[in-house]
Amino acid sequence: MGMQGLERRLERMVEGVFRRSGNSIRPIELGRRLIREMDDHRTVDVKGDRVVPNEFVVLLSGDDHHGFADIETTLRTELVEACREYAREEGYHFLGPVSVELRIDNSLKPGRFGIASTLRANDDGRRPGSVVMPSGERIELGDGKTLIGRLADCDIVITDGNTSRHHAVIQRAGNGYSVADLGSTNGTLLNGERLAADHRLSDGDTITVGAVALRFEAS
Repeated sequence: MGMQGLERRLERMVEGVFRRSGNSIRPIELGRRLIREMDDHRTVDVKGDRVVPNEFVVLLSGDDHHGFADIETTLRTELVEACREYAREEGYHFLGPVSVELRIDNSLKPGRFGIASTLRANDDGRRPGSVVMPSGERIELGDGKTLIGRLADCDIVITDGNTSRHHAVIQRAGNGYSVADLGSTNGTLLNGERLAADHRLSDGDTITVGAVALRFEAS
């Protein structure tokens, strides 16, 4: 996505509401600083992966914090998504879930803000994972199995007629996740190729079940 993509995303999603808020800080300024924070604090772990902070706190004056009140939920969501997309493009890795919090700092004057970031791993040291639905809904993956299929007992229910009752499963595989077909009628595709066996997932992989494409994200 890069900086230009980040700007387009934030302008499209929140700038219209922002203009009515009268806030002196534009959302795109926050996005730029978050990206700079990742670039400035990237490091290399023992596996050679470039890892970056995953928890961010945006410090604002009381007036500016109040000015973002009407769009805070949307703003936080879009800033998190922007961080994920930028990390994917740059080949960065997160060691835990990505979060952005807006917090009041009474020492700041309106128009000024700060960013505090932390690189925080999951308690068990395992990296996070999630599945993004076509609607944009994000389903966080845990340590158990995530069943995909047509029946209501599945964790991810897909009602498409080409989807089997219990179609595929995503589960922990070491420090990451893998996907496997469960003998479905029409098969499961990974990045357009039919799965023949369990396959370890990489950030950005597309899992196609029936006519529905799911995106795996390692964050």
